[in-house]
Amino acid sequence: GYGLNPIAIRGLHEQGVRLIVTVDCGITAVEEAALCRELGIDLVITDHHECKEQLPDAAAVVDPHRRDCGYPHRNLSGVGVAFKLAAALEGSQEPILKQYADMVCMGTVADVMPLVGENRRFVARGLEALGTAPRPGLLALMRECGCAEQEITASTIGYVLAPRINAAGRMGQIQIAVELMLTGDPERARELARQLCELNRLRQSVESEIYSQAVAMLPKDRQPEAIVLAAEHWHQGVVGVVASRMAEEFCCPAILICLDGDKGKASSRSYGGFNLFSSLSRLSPLLESYGGHELAAGFTICRDRIGEFRRQVCAMAGAYYEEAPGARLQADCAVSPELLTLRNVRALQELEPCGCGCPKPTVVLRGMEIVQLSAVGGGRHLRLRLRQGNRLINAIYFSATAESAAVAEGDLVDVACTPQINEFRGVQSVQLSVQDIRPSCPEELCGVDPELYRRLRRGCLNPEEAGRLTPRRQQLGDLWRYLESRSGVIQESPICLCRKTIRRFGRPLTLSQMLVGLDMFAEAGLLRLERRQKYLVIALENQPEKKDLTQTETMKELCRLKGDD
Repeated sequence: GYGLNPIAIRGLHEQGVRLIVTVDCGITAVEEAALCRELGIDLVITDHHECKEQLPDAAAVVDPHRRDCGYPHRNLSGVGVAFKLAAALEGSQEPILKQYADMVCMGTVADVMPLVGENRRFVARGLEALGTAPRPGLLALMRECGCAEQEITASTIGYVLAPRINAAGRMGQIQIAVELMLTGDPERARELARQLCELNRLRQSVESEIYSQAVAMLPKDRQPEAIVLAAEHWHQGVVGVVASRMAEEFCCPAILICLDGDKGKASSRSYGGFNLFSSLSRLSPLLESYGGHELAAGFTICRDRIGEFRRQVCAMAGAYYEEAPGARLQADCAVSPELLTLRNVRALQELEPCGCGCPKPTVVLRGMEIVQLSAVGGGRHLRLRLRQGNRLINAIYFSATAESAAVAEGDLVDVACTPQINEFRGVQSVQLSVQDIRPSCPEELCGVDPELYRRLRRGCLNPEEAGRLTPRRQQLGDLWRYLESRSGVIQESPICLCRKTIRRFGRPLTLSQMLVGLDMFAEAGLLRLERRQKYLVIALENQPEKKDLTQTETMKELCRLKGDD
């Protein structure tokens, strides 16, 4: 396993071990610490996960999240805490950082720690070491991945190197990664790097299989408040990656449980600020053990308690998202395409290292025409060619298709993106890494705040607000005609659907008014409406006769609030 456990402790004791130092685990190991004391083993815990009320009784417990810890940099990674212990034993931080900056850097980035404060310094020093004098094993891995000749950034670690190193642990062959870090033999390093890349491909295959099985288990008629799924034979080392993918795709916390006998071990990932560790603390009577932090956590649960756990965590997530603001992409500024020159984009590299807590700049290009779309990467990604006036620019939208992005050639769109430099056959050009796309429309025609709609559903709308929220007959007609013009089932984000309706008819429509109109259509039996965290799913019904929308419950409630007869 990944953490302290009685079997490992007793095995080490039989080998004559008298001192155990943990890294990135142990902060909740109260019983295991007691066993170490009973066996005469000194235990030093270094961890960065959240603490419970009771700390383990160990020789030392080093964790920046201890309530009695006054250290200002609380967001250290597991390797960052271990580094601090090593520096304390050395009596100075600099010689340890000089020797191990690359390790501290890689662990900090791989664990998705905020790149601010000390973490930023660690990563900057580590990137410098990786770019000038990398260890033989890391150099071999960079060459195997095809990035040895490029500038190494935090993104290189997060998306290229770390997944391959992590694959060793996930697939139960951690010794390959350990030897890669320790070897001084370039030839052996090349072989180990090749094995890691093979393991990563195997991990991707297993991940894809688990993902397909998990998606097939989801309810087809609604968006879950939280995903809680359990199955036999899922790979414990891989389910965390799948949970992360599902949390992002379905916009809710995802918890996947690997069943073994009458118990299950779970990995979970958060979404939208939902605090997993706090939630597990509240549900601890249902759990055998648990640990982690706000964004990711693990626990053990008896099989017969999974149903009740699912019910309660879904209720907690539903209550949280009812009050939480909708997820929004925060862009830094809007720019003209003419500003995206090679020189200007290169200048953005002065902001590195970028990553969690210090993201790459996100800019918005408004009113861009899509002149070409093509699927790449086996259909997993979308390449776009955009135009404004005489300016053409290429873009790549990872993990998206034309269908999921709801775009087509000829569309006029606003693009939120990160500018980057692409090199192909020795020629450099500016390319956009797309973060999101929305239809372009005049800002004054589209009010994007759904607060009035939320107030209506919470029953706290006043008469003046009800008047502003009630859609006019023409607005309802525009919305219905736009829906009728779309073929098949419509899956669209609310703001994009609103903007496309406005673009079609050139008349104002707020997001709240559109949501009210959709509720009226659904209540009248004109369509089936499914609300998800990120999308609306709409299917029109075959209804030849006209419907009176004034008789829907939503319209009656608005009229009552306004005082209309």
